[in-house]
Amino acid sequence: MAWSIADVARMSGVTSRTLRHYDEIGLLAPAYIGSNGHRYYEEAELLRLQQILLLRELGLGLREIAAVLERQVDQVAALREHHRRLLAERERLDVLAATVGRTIAALEQDKDTHDMTKISRPENLFEGFDTARHEASAREQWPDEGEQSRQFAGTLTDENQARLQREATAAMVRMAEFAASGTPVTDPAVQAEVDAHYRGICWMWTPNAAAFKALGQTYVDDVQWRAAYDQVAVGLAAYQRDAMAAYADARLS
Repeated sequence: MAWSIADVARMSGVTSRTLRHYDEIGLLAPAYIGSNGHRYYEEAELLRLQQILLLRELGLGLREIAAVLERQVDQVAALREHHRRLLAERERLDVLAATVGRTIAALEQDKDTHDMTKISRPENLFEGFDTARHEASAREQWPDEGEQSRQFAGTLTDENQARLQREATAAMVRMAEFAASGTPVTDPAVQAEVDAHYRGICWMWTPNAAAFKALGQTYVDDVQWRAAYDQVAVGLAAYQRDAMAAYADARLS
């Protein structure tokens, strides 16, 4: 049995445009192209698409997914590995949900000031977060800069990586507080946070105004990036994007 590209798009939620892109880059070719010029997919292609989507959910970029699929020979063994990783991700999300729940409980004790110092163990704010897993999307959009990022990451110890992750998450929490209080993105305090974010990126690569704005837009458009921000506060990705755009216009143009 074969399904048209429209059928596959409807069943999977992947747009026809994306499916054509997957074909163009050699990631997922259709089983055949009909006399009408339409792409048709059979069971093998649907199973491959499922694997692609699973690997995307696990944070892999398209190049990494292609490499994984090229290496695998046993489909059942591959699915078992995907299943194991999904269970591990579910466990991480459970920890993350508990982290956010504790933070809400702590903040509700002081709704007026949102004084983060009232949290008895600040390190608990960061349990379950894994901001590093979202680098794949950035590497696809800026491959040269992604290589610089990988080289920089390779110089970090586990302790340094953990520290940077805590600092990044703490910055996201501070931005969420600004957003919750209705602070304009052009406010000096908000822009100081964005400046720290920019300077942190410059350790790996130096974006110009257009690239910094594009990175901010990626935080909104990319499902994985947006989820990372919105795990802290709904709408935070858009607030971060707008703050970065204001910074780029004022400081980088």
